[in-house]
Amino acid sequence: MAEECRETLLKKDYYDDCPGCVMEQRKELQRGLPIKMLVSIWIIVLSASLPISSLFPFLYFMIRDLHIAKREEDIGYYAGYVGASYMIGRGLTSIFWGMVADRYGRKPVIIIGTVAVVIFNTLFGLSVNFWMAISTRFLLGSLNGLLGPIKAYASEAFREEHQALGMSTVSVAWGIGLIIGPALGGFLAQPADKFPSIFSQNSIFGRFPYFLPCLCISVFAFGVAVACFWLPETLHKHDGKARLHDGPYEALETASGGSDANEKQNTEEQTPKENLFKNWPLMSSIIVYSIFALYDMAYTEIFSLWAVSPRKFGGLSFSTEDVGEVLSISGFGLFFFQITLYPYVERLLGPVMIARIGGIISIPLLSSYPFIAMLSGLSLSVLLNCASVLKNVLSVTIVTGLSILQNKAVDQKQRGAANGLAMTAMSMFKAIGPAGGGALFSWAQKRRDAAILPGSQMIFFILNVIEAIAVLMTFKPFLTLHE
Repeated sequence: MAEECRETLLKKDYYDDCPGCVMEQRKELQRGLPIKMLVSIWIIVLSASLPISSLFPFLYFMIRDLHIAKREEDIGYYAGYVGASYMIGRGLTSIFWGMVADRYGRKPVIIIGTVAVVIFNTLFGLSVNFWMAISTRFLLGSLNGLLGPIKAYASEAFREEHQALGMSTVSVAWGIGLIIGPALGGFLAQPADKFPSIFSQNSIFGRFPYFLPCLCISVFAFGVAVACFWLPETLHKHDGKARLHDGPYEALETASGGSDANEKQNTEEQTPKENLFKNWPLMSSIIVYSIFALYDMAYTEIFSLWAVSPRKFGGLSFSTEDVGEVLSISGFGLFFFQITLYPYVERLLGPVMIARIGGIISIPLLSSYPFIAMLSGLSLSVLLNCASVLKNVLSVTIVTGLSILQNKAVDQKQRGAANGLAMTAMSMFKAIGPAGGGALFSWAQKRRDAAILPGSQMIFFILNVIEAIAVLMTFKPFLTLHE
């Protein structure tokens, strides 16, 4: 086995001082599952995703405490604006961060993204008015542009047989972050009310009741940002002056004046890049991905608002702690699914079929939510937790499958830009999700006595219409696979 690795290395050209070439050599020598790299990517993605939805369990109460809404029914509108501000910021800058990652490397963008979490997520927890909350979330989204580059990184850091696992690690860590984040927000918000023996009303956590969950996430992100300085780069940086590590024959040829390898590399670097907008396998997968993302983000906000809203409005009258408990169970269920079942399901069904089946199952599942709200006690707890676990597992499998399709549609030189383009489209659709979801939630609360689809039934019906459209778009001739 060692001799085969050595022969493979000798057949390939590697450049001095090129981090991408160093990574390629590591991959050739790599045997077994790259646990260390998987864990590194998992932690980085988790730190970036935790602040995205950690605010949803307490956002209803935060908007109430900021006294911006004149009526209780209007809280959903303002909550939607705060939720959307992050996605608008990310949508405006994702292509830029993808281009930076293609030019200067994945690692700098990853470090900047984690540092942004440390600064602006902390400031959000200290918000004293509605506009400070919106601006800090917008800046967090604008500077946290690492999701696209980390997907490119995951596709480049693993051997081909482990690439699906690498991509699923990104998607599942992202999904778990979107679940554990709200769980932390639910458990740790308003600590002076929940834990008066530990946090007094006169302390900073009493004066800023939503600061503790933000602080905990920021401390974690700070540790990740420091650790990222030891992260290996995967981008190839050939400036034409680098010397090749050659096998015996190539070294002799180079010494005698041969430069075919250098000419080949220079030719590749001078080849004009393909117009990404004309790459239909990429664009079709991005569009489908964005529709699913709109659905998922709207669901994430609506679920928390629905759970904490009063029973008289069709909600569950949950506390932030109750919501945190449900989302924690969903997070553990999702983690178990990723490490045990997902790789087998992906190999068996393929990324496209996973998206179709997941979308189809989600429709009747979400239709059951208004009827689950009619229950109470143990039956409510059991059914709600089962539905939440299944819903989040389906969402992550769909996103993972479509991410694999996107990265297969382009080569490495454009992978950062392609993922940045995907993030821009997804972020714009996700910005519609909280804003539209908050408006839909407030509107539905005002039509509780309607004859057709009253109250929360209308909310989940509209979500299912969006999901059905996304499922239909996974079929030909719309979705085209890269040959």
